[in-house]
Amino acid sequence: MKHKKQVIVITGASSGIGLATANFLADKGYIVYGTARRQFDAEKFNFLQADVCSHQDMKNVFDTIFEKEGQIDVVINNAGMGISGAIEHTEKQNISKIFETNVVALVDVCALSIPYLRQSGGGKIINISSVAAPIAIPFQACYSATKSAIETFSFALSNEVKPFKIKVCCVRPGDTKTGFTSARVKNTIEQDENYGDRIAKSVKKMEKDEQKGMSAVRVSKLVYSAIKKTNPPLVCTVGFGYKMLCVLAKLLPAKFVNFIVKKIYG
Repeated sequence: MKHKKQVIVITGASSGIGLATANFLADKGYIVYGTARRQFDAEKFNFLQADVCSHQDMKNVFDTIFEKEGQIDVVINNAGMGISGAIEHTEKQNISKIFETNVVALVDVCALSIPYLRQSGGGKIINISSVAAPIAIPFQACYSATKSAIETFSFALSNEVKPFKIKVCCVRPGDTKTGFTSARVKNTIEQDENYGDRIAKSVKKMEKDEQKGMSAVRVSKLVYSAIKKTNPPLVCTVGFGYKMLCVLAKLLPAKFVNFIVKKIYG
């Protein structure tokens, strides 16, 4: 028999948007399970230590939750990482790591969660994307590419799981003030004779915008709104200003949009 309360699983719940969202949803009365690679003492929700990149770890998470609760209603794919710097200076191991964490692990978590959501009578998969998906940022190309991949994947997934009453939604935050900024992997080369100080200036601008950005709770509120809706949008952007930017990026010529982005970050 299903709980009256919905059971929510969120990855990357030990800091930033993940922690804020796990606490916010727990305060709203949901049964929340958060995962993260490092051990974490959660006060408001259930914590399970697991590496999102480990198939076995995440399988154990879903098995454990479903065995205990008898249902899983919402899965929030929040875990992720960032890297910055020029493409030609980016080490292959970091390129592999960001795609493994941001894309491959997310796809795997979705695949693992679908049988449990189906057995629970349906549910929602919410994937945390970024405004950097439709508006690609120079010197953050790999991060932008992973977020764009998440959205394309989510569009296809949505049609695959629709007959099971599973809804898919991508939430796009813009600049958000979290520890993600300091945790970003930076290339050691920030200046050379070819790029001059462009790399350092671009990264500094990006970090400044993030530290002046929206709170993580604001993102949590949009996630909460998507959970409550019977038919959430396939993509929703946090903040009116960022919504307008995404609309303009879609309507205006790509070359013009890229020119504006270069003026800001290039």
